[in-house]
Parts: sequence; C-alpha cells; structure tokens
Amino acid sequence: MTPGAKPPWKKSNPVRPSVRMRLTPEQVEEAKARAAAAGRRYPNLVDNMAIAKKARRAKQER
Repeated sequence: MTPGAKPPWKKSNPVRPSVRMRLTPEQVEEAKARAAAAGRRYPNLVDNMAIAKKARRAKQER
C-alpha cells in the first residue's frame, strides 16, 4: 500500500450509475406469464431481469 492511500475498509463504496428500470404494467403481466409457464406463482428476479433486458434490446434496435 502506498503511504497516502487509505486501506480498503476505510474507503467509501464506489458510486455506480443507476441503471434500474421500472417495469410497465404490460411487462409485469409478461413476467407473470413467464413465471406461470415455469410453474411459479409469482415472478422472481430472473423473470423481471429477462423482461427488462428484452425491453432494453428492443429500445436499442429502434
């Protein structure tokens, strides 16, 4: 460690850009349908992430 550097446990957490995305009601229904097809009652994080990723891809293609 260099003389003026702080140790890692004294450093603040890095700031990440916010990339969160709210799902629209239509996307929520799509996530619920995906969960039902997999035999789950409610959509989980993976379902929500897949729907959000699909929306981001569609937005980039425009």
